[in-house]
Amino acid sequence: MQTISRTYRAGFFWRCLRRLGTLLVLWIWGLLSSSALGLRNSRLEADSKLPIMGLMPINKAAESISEGIIPAVELATEHVHNKFLPNTSKLVLKWYDSECDNAKGLKAFFDGIKYGPKHLMIFGGVCPSITSIIAESLREWNLVQLSFAATTPVLADKKKYPNFFRTVPSDNAVNPAVVKFLKHFHWRRVGTLTQDVQRFSEVRNDLTNELEKADIQIADTESFSNDPCLSVRKLRDNDVRIILGQFDENMAAKVFCCAYNENMYGIKYQWIIPGWYQLNWWKPIASSYCNEKNLLTAMEGYVAVDFEPLSTKEIRTISGLTPQQYKQEYNKMRGSAEYSKFHGFAYDGIWVIATTLQRAMDSLKRLGNPQTIRDFNYMNKELGQIFLDSMNETNFFGVTGQVVFRNGERMGTIIFSQFQDKIEVKVGEYNAIADSLELINNTLRFQGVEPPKDRTIIQPQLRKISLPLYSILSALTVLGMFMSSAFLFFNIKNRNQKLIKMSSPYMNNLIILGGMLSYASIFLFGLDGSFVMPNTFETLCTVRTWILTVGYTTAFGAMFAKTWRVHAIFKNVKMKKKIIKDQKLLIIVGGMLLIDLCILICWQVVDPLRRTVEDYPLEPDPAGRDFAIQPLLEHCENSHMSIWLGIVYAYKGLLMLFGCFLAWETRNVSIPALNDSKYIGMSVYNVGIMCIIGAAVSFLTRDQPNVQFCIVALVIIFCSTITLCLVFVPKLITLRTNPDAATQNRRLQFTQNQKKEDSKTSTSVTSVNQANTSRLEGFQTDNHRLRMKITELDKELEEVTMQLQDTPEKTQYIKQNHIQELNNILSIRNFTDGKDSDKPLMKNQHDSRSQVPWGTTLEPSRTNKDVIEDINSPEHIQRRLSLQLPILHHAYLPSIGGVDASCASPCVSPNASPRHRHVQPSFRVMVSGL
Repeated sequence: MQTISRTYRAGFFWRCLRRLGTLLVLWIWGLLSSSALGLRNSRLEADSKLPIMGLMPINKAAESISEGIIPAVELATEHVHNKFLPNTSKLVLKWYDSECDNAKGLKAFFDGIKYGPKHLMIFGGVCPSITSIIAESLREWNLVQLSFAATTPVLADKKKYPNFFRTVPSDNAVNPAVVKFLKHFHWRRVGTLTQDVQRFSEVRNDLTNELEKADIQIADTESFSNDPCLSVRKLRDNDVRIILGQFDENMAAKVFCCAYNENMYGIKYQWIIPGWYQLNWWKPIASSYCNEKNLLTAMEGYVAVDFEPLSTKEIRTISGLTPQQYKQEYNKMRGSAEYSKFHGFAYDGIWVIATTLQRAMDSLKRLGNPQTIRDFNYMNKELGQIFLDSMNETNFFGVTGQVVFRNGERMGTIIFSQFQDKIEVKVGEYNAIADSLELINNTLRFQGVEPPKDRTIIQPQLRKISLPLYSILSALTVLGMFMSSAFLFFNIKNRNQKLIKMSSPYMNNLIILGGMLSYASIFLFGLDGSFVMPNTFETLCTVRTWILTVGYTTAFGAMFAKTWRVHAIFKNVKMKKKIIKDQKLLIIVGGMLLIDLCILICWQVVDPLRRTVEDYPLEPDPAGRDFAIQPLLEHCENSHMSIWLGIVYAYKGLLMLFGCFLAWETRNVSIPALNDSKYIGMSVYNVGIMCIIGAAVSFLTRDQPNVQFCIVALVIIFCSTITLCLVFVPKLITLRTNPDAATQNRRLQFTQNQKKEDSKTSTSVTSVNQANTSRLEGFQTDNHRLRMKITELDKELEEVTMQLQDTPEKTQYIKQNHIQELNNILSIRNFTDGKDSDKPLMKNQHDSRSQVPWGTTLEPSRTNKDVIEDINSPEHIQRRLSLQLPILHHAYLPSIGGVDASCASPCVSPNASPRHRHVQPSFRVMVSGL
């Protein structure tokens, strides 16, 4: 029993040892297994991280935007992990402060490359200068950079920055939107105003290319550094209505102050400026440049263009949230931190990186590449190219809209806002992907009833003659022509009347014809482009010139000819020998017309009149509408208009001066046979003055067709009417009141030299000076002496006559020898010839006494008184008159328009002369006095 007991104890011991060994092995194995599992888990956790380098100015003093960006990035990372990469990968974003300084930014970048993990991508880049330096070197590092705030157009150069992308649209992205906006309102002419800064100059250059592609005219391109007023004034002077501005907030206030001063605002102008200004940007700087009220007045209605920071469409994004839901979560996470308008682009940027890495992993699996994205290093060009290609394939709807890249540029949404009542109101948006512009109904307000015009709309307006004015003057012209016709009928009907016949009816007919032609030209002068076609107007140019010229020469040439005849007769001392017939006057008028025809024919052949249209300065619309009126005026002109007008004016002017001279010389002539010479002179004066005034005023009113036509027509009507009335109205009155006035003797008055000739005899003796009184007394003494001599000769003549009756055989001898002596004695025409007629009379008396051979003697003892009493006896008077009357008729009739002085016989009957009608009363008195 003891042996069994010992054996049992030994077996139990070894069984315990074996169990303990097994437990120890299991414990050791467990320890080893636990250690291996922990190492595996640790390695798996390290492989799930996707490191991303973040570059952004974090320091507040260096224009930091991090406060508004970091909440959006954290929110995006959380959404990506929860909804897109929940189990396989985890984005790890490590920020490096660039401080918007080139040196510090480069140091931060190289620190991240050297000391940090192998970053798959770079997220960020805000300041243009440091961003461009880093982006240019990315190709050598095989890195792809995605920016959410760099808008400078410089980074759009893919040759220089092939690995650079951005979720925010470039500043140049607004240019296609602006062009689309301009096309929508049919604005085809614009001007640019650019601040002289590289950023704005680059945008302006790209905009210029876009405008040229769209065939939109750039009327003026202005730039400024500090003072924009001169550039604004140049835009106004060049009639730029649509102004595309590129300047910062501070300069914007200056620009609108200048616009207010230059009146470049309101219904005629539209300003389009950048839309990235801060809210109420004008308030801090308004008072620095001009009154805030004036500034707001000029700003009213401007349109601001900028990228859309957050989509307004209620569509679920890649994160499953709508833009509005995201905005609520962002504001909740941001809290009181500073707001940044780039937060939506930063949020979408994280999603762009996540989707790019996911597509890269899918591409590696699809290609069977054993590498993973975790195998990336800065020397791995293959993975770097895969990341670059995956980035270009990005296409999803984010909180900022559809996220698509084209040549590395974000094809985003551009919004249009309008400044209305001190706030900016969204009025439309432009989708760059679809190239479509959508305007919100009834939000865009223009200050006028319609959008402003892109230029001063010029409305051509032909200046034409007013129809009422033309009608009134035409009616006056018709009345004038009726009056001319009445005068013509009167002149023809009464052409055989002495009053009409002695005033040259043929010349009167020419005056009427010229007046009617002048009247007719008024109708042609009033026909312009509103009544006739251009070709017809050219014909009228020639026709009215011919009619007026010929009419003027015909009418006033006839008057000048009649005036010249009066002048030619009464400036010649031997009036009785000056005979000028109507045929000679017709030749004179014909010569004047021939000169006119030569000038007109040469004018028409060498340089004919053409229709020309003259443009006058623009005029504002009288109704206040937004367009200007371009006055157009038709003219009849040719290449050498001044030369031809000079020839015509010179010829007509000389003719007018000659007519005025003749009228002045004959101003005191009043003759029954030419009873209208005074009226013709008055007509010449009137025509001369009116033509000078009319020509001058017509030239000065060249641009006012109504005034010019009115003046020309009134001058023609006045001259023609006054002339015809002065010539014919006195004849009408005289013919009705005194038909025999043409044959009545009137006192002839003609003064050759006012200083040498006596004026009319005054009825008052006290008004006559001593010299004239002595001269009159001398004439009276001579007249009495001559009357005594004639009385003595009458007695001798009576005695001779008695002797002849006693001796008939000697009658023939005495008749032949004494007829000339009697003629000389009795042909005294005027008793005022003075002493010059005394000597011949005495000589003839002496000869008559010495030639009496038959012893008849005079008794010298008898006094003159006895002789006068003797010969005035009734018997002597009856015998004397039987012989004297025929002789006196022969001697005195030529001086009063009777028989010709060449008539040889003193005994011819008065009725035998064709020019003798009856002896006037004054002649009978003269005979009785003898």
